[in-house]
Amino acid sequence: MRHCSDRRPTAQTPARRSAAVARDRHWAGDLHTAVRCAVALFGLLLSIDGATGGLTWWRAVLWLALSAGLLGVLCPARVSAGEGWLAACAPLRHRRVRTDRLVSVRVMDGVSRRLVLRDALGACVEIDPRTLVDNPALWCRLEEDARKSAASGCLRYGRSALRDLAEQVDRETALTVFRVSGLEP
Repeated sequence: MRHCSDRRPTAQTPARRSAAVARDRHWAGDLHTAVRCAVALFGLLLSIDGATGGLTWWRAVLWLALSAGLLGVLCPARVSAGEGWLAACAPLRHRRVRTDRLVSVRVMDGVSRRLVLRDALGACVEIDPRTLVDNPALWCRLEEDARKSAASGCLRYGRSALRDLAEQVDRETALTVFRVSGLEP
């Protein structure tokens, strides 16, 4: 039985980068929505406080901090993928995983579903599975590298999670094709 390579690249030798990098097409729109929500909250709090006559400079700073906190919570991670890697960049952290050396893939259910990818080098990335469903180029890049990882014997856990995600992507793609062609059920 073949196992995942133990050769660890150094910081000076990053994962191969191909010319074609897939990115989340909806990230900019999601970011604009998060900014609009934060600005709307700030405006609403200022107007209510001003209408009641209790607006002071320190309360305005408090409302600004509250709105900035909301922006931090709502700000989406920017997901991109290339040959052998997937990265998720949030405002305060940048995570990158080698998709050609995946060890496990898990779907975490809870308040929001998260797809957790771990590689043989110990790196971990959490993304919203909906990002892959909405961006077929990202999904194709991840699926191709996950197959390489499974073929090399590196991927030990998560084949069923990938299969379920592939079915969801196929279902959404088919529905989109039907919708565009006017054959929506």
